Amino acid sequence: MTGATQAAAVAETAVQMFGVPSGQPVTLQDLFWEEGDNLVLRVRFLTPQIARDAGTVDYDTATKDMLHLCDTVVRPQVEAGEDKPDQIIISFSDIEVPFGEADPAATQFFEAYRIENGACIWEVY
Repeated sequence: MTGATQAAAVAETAVQMFGVPSGQPVTLQDLFWEEGDNLVLRVRFLTPQIARDAGTVDYDTATKDMLHLCDTVVRPQVEAGEDKPDQIIISFSDIEVPFGEADPAATQFFEAYRIENGACIWEVY
């Protein structure tokens, strides 16, 4: 499975598997591979409940949801594919923001993981 095919499989699975520990609604915004010194898979989700003014999900709760998505949605697809990222970056945003652009109105959380011994392991990002 190539990186593009693998990304499409992750996207299809992510749409089908919304269950996160907090129960907040989670929608896949996009995902893509970044090649450089390391191979990075970025998976971006829309999560309106993290909004700073009207949200009900705080950062600590969101990080549990991110780890859950990494372990149950992203990792199984990565392990089934040919391309193995050195790092997986999962991001949550309360509004859609184009990649690489800043939006002061957006609340965004980012976490990085590596896959080790069949689990997503948090890394300092």
